Amino acid sequence: MSKLETNTIDTISGTTNLTIGSTNSSTVTFESGSCTNHSYPAFEAALSANQSINDNATDKVLANTEILDTDNCYDNSSNYRFTPNKAGKYFVYARVLIDDEAGKMRQAICLLFKNGSELVRANLNFDESSSAEGEGGSITINTIVDMNGSSDYLELFAELDSNDGGSANVQGGNRKSAFGAFRLGA
Repeated sequence: MSKLETNTIDTISGTTNLTIGSTNSSTVTFESGSCTNHSYPAFEAALSANQSINDNATDKVLANTEILDTDNCYDNSSNYRFTPNKAGKYFVYARVLIDDEAGKMRQAICLLFKNGSELVRANLNFDESSSAEGEGGSITINTIVDMNGSSDYLELFAELDSNDGGSANVQGGNRKSAFGAFRLGA
């Protein structure tokens, strides 16, 4: 076996693809077992404090605390959206913890929007006969989304359907409600 030591491997001028291996190789192994920057851009943002949501309204979850933002693609202060700068397929996840302090909710909904339109939703139905004051529930979304790397963006929303037209809280702090994504590949 031969050993090649170098600092840079690059393509020949005028070409765009770099091939490592040939028809004789089936696996390329990196020192750490994975290729760096493969899952970037990536982000996770959490809601820092409770956020009130209204009955029969679609409210954006204002995930304002960045846990991770590798390429500065998440806006945590005005639009609360992820706009990745690299095209590809992204694994996207979201969770919202909704309280039911008055015990009057029928349904809570977590929604993922792409470019301003609903893409995925997950519902949590409350059993009116067993819902006690102070109880609530957590709603989770996990999905894969194609992003163009320039103008596509993702946002997290929540909805509430209560028995009395009241409001509820999306729970914040300690990553109770969070939103994130990372690139899987092309």
